[in-house]
Amino acid sequence: MDLDEALQLFIVECRELLEDMETALLAVEQADEKSEMINAVFRAAHTIKGSSGLFSLDHIVAFTHVVESVLDRVRSGKLDLTDKLIGLLLACGDHMRALVDGVASGEQAGTPELAQAGEPLVADLRAYLSSGVATAQAVAVATPAADADTVRRINGTQVDAEHWHISVRFGPDVLRNGMDPLSFIRYLGTLGQITAIATVSDALPDLATMDPESCYLGFEIAFKGNVEKSAIEQVFEFVREDSQLFILPPHSLVSEYVKLLDQYQGEAIRLGDMLVHCGTLTRQELDAALNEQVGMPATPIGTILVTQGSVQPEVVEAALQKQKQTKDTVVAESRSIRVDADKLDQLINLVGELIIAGANVNMIAHRAKVVELEESTSKLSTLVEEVRDSALQLRMVKIGATFNRFQRVVHDVSRELGKDIALVIDGEDTELDKTVVEKIGDPLMHLVRNSMDHGIESAELRVARGKPVQGTLRLNAFHDSGAIVITVEDDGGGLKRDKILAKAIERGLVEPGHNLSDSEVYALVFEPGFSTAEKVSNLSGRGVGMDVVKRNIAALRGTVSMTSEEGVGTTVTVKLPLTLAIIDGFLVGVDKAVYAIPLDMIEECVAFSAEPEHDYTNLRGEVLPFIRLRQLFGIRGTAAKGENIVVLKHGEQRAGLVVDTLLGEFQTVIKPLGKMFTQVKCVSGSTILGSGDVALILDVPQLVRQAMERSGATAGVRAELA
Repeated sequence: MDLDEALQLFIVECRELLEDMETALLAVEQADEKSEMINAVFRAAHTIKGSSGLFSLDHIVAFTHVVESVLDRVRSGKLDLTDKLIGLLLACGDHMRALVDGVASGEQAGTPELAQAGEPLVADLRAYLSSGVATAQAVAVATPAADADTVRRINGTQVDAEHWHISVRFGPDVLRNGMDPLSFIRYLGTLGQITAIATVSDALPDLATMDPESCYLGFEIAFKGNVEKSAIEQVFEFVREDSQLFILPPHSLVSEYVKLLDQYQGEAIRLGDMLVHCGTLTRQELDAALNEQVGMPATPIGTILVTQGSVQPEVVEAALQKQKQTKDTVVAESRSIRVDADKLDQLINLVGELIIAGANVNMIAHRAKVVELEESTSKLSTLVEEVRDSALQLRMVKIGATFNRFQRVVHDVSRELGKDIALVIDGEDTELDKTVVEKIGDPLMHLVRNSMDHGIESAELRVARGKPVQGTLRLNAFHDSGAIVITVEDDGGGLKRDKILAKAIERGLVEPGHNLSDSEVYALVFEPGFSTAEKVSNLSGRGVGMDVVKRNIAALRGTVSMTSEEGVGTTVTVKLPLTLAIIDGFLVGVDKAVYAIPLDMIEECVAFSAEPEHDYTNLRGEVLPFIRLRQLFGIRGTAAKGENIVVLKHGEQRAGLVVDTLLGEFQTVIKPLGKMFTQVKCVSGSTILGSGDVALILDVPQLVRQAMERSGATAGVRAELA
């Protein structure tokens, strides 16, 4: 992998870690076990800092180091994770994301603007660190004295070395796990100075038996730096489980080196020579340590702790079990691979072409009327369908990642509004096409902010109405009939039906005296510029911009509807197709032209029966407005004798489409129209038939809307039909 590829991978992983960090910070307040959440936040910051050091991104390392230091104090219990600190850490996460975005745009050394934006955050972080300096210094002074009193009874000699000594033996699977031993040593060098290093290669086998994927090396390192032991341990955090690590601070007692020699009894003499070579021990101190080692039994550390009563056996067992679970997680993660989205798009395009070619083969086989050929093409069609489903499944992602973005929105906006609002997420494992997920985020953002600003009442008003002080906003997703349904529900004050209707009459959207259903009244909220808000806030207005939400959802071939009960709450329901690339369509014909209609928007097909001058028909006692497709597209010629009506359904509305012939179901590969045709109404795309002809895909929402506007489906017409 070249450096550019590695840097791109670093950027992607940093963004994922920052998302994990934000999710953990938002969830830590409600978590029963906070320590695991805090550790997750710390690991994310630590990983970003370490990875940044590998690419010499010093400005990210410097900022993240301060964040990590505060998190380390929280993790050790020296600092409480208050709501104020969570807000600060979230702001730091935003700044780290901006730093990473800067690297992505080519600013690998940072910019003065970013540095200036980070200064107040660093100052606030250091305020949390300064309170613990005195305590830390006191511990640093007291600890050596206490250690000396303990160890002088064993060996009263202290080593004169001014540096840390680090002994590490990397595990054999380090390389297989994607780790580079040298990268850890290089990163260690960013914390201070490596004054000497010796490579331990005693474990190297003969060339004939050597496994090129295994690691056999260890290192003895003399390190000089003003750091704590925990900082050095964190350098090797990701290989601690599979490797042996021994860290000795400056001026350690000889007895500590005796323990180090005990760890490697088979190579004690050679290890001693390395300690002398690194300048850690003198020859006399080494001799003293070796003499002391003779009288000390080598006992595993776990056995010592249990024997001394320091740790209960069940605690050790639980630790081993947790370590095993961590390894199992790593193995499971290694089964996943990263694939560029463009490659998946190319695969979908090829599958689309395969479907078109398969349709052509089926048509030829049907014309040839060769039984064996028809059987083979039928089997081929089945396999193509399975390939299609598998290819589309590759682009399916869980909507939970999109939902989790709103945790931060609810956290920040609720505090800005002075409201106590909890976000409840259901159905986060529901999957849909990656393209749909990317485009649904903005409409959902508007709906969520709308509900918080104008839906959920203030705490005082909720108490007065007998509601809990904390409002609830619920996001849910589930599959329904080949589509995905997303609901945004709040337990706020609900919509005022009479007020919406009065506003619509005032604007001329509804004529006075018309009886509208609740769903028809609430649908008025999605009209352009419609608003009943008494004042417009900087966040949203119930109804303000809702037409944009509806237009964006309609562009995804989706529908949006709203239900509400005054004083109880409001629910907005969004229904979307699972994918935008390939759909099951239904072909209809008008003269020689062929059109495709999404199959999931067709309710039924009936024989045409209506008066020539009417744009509606009586469908089992109900008014059904319709559009003649021949007139809509200006197709010349006379209509066929046996015309049909395709009954379309969009949301709660139904309309008919008059066509000459019904041609049956067809797997439709959606081909976007060129820029020249972007303003064409009632057409959403095109597809290629097996014959090579182009068929237009009809835009059902626009057709239904146009049919409702054209028709005389009013109270007078209903009376006429009655």
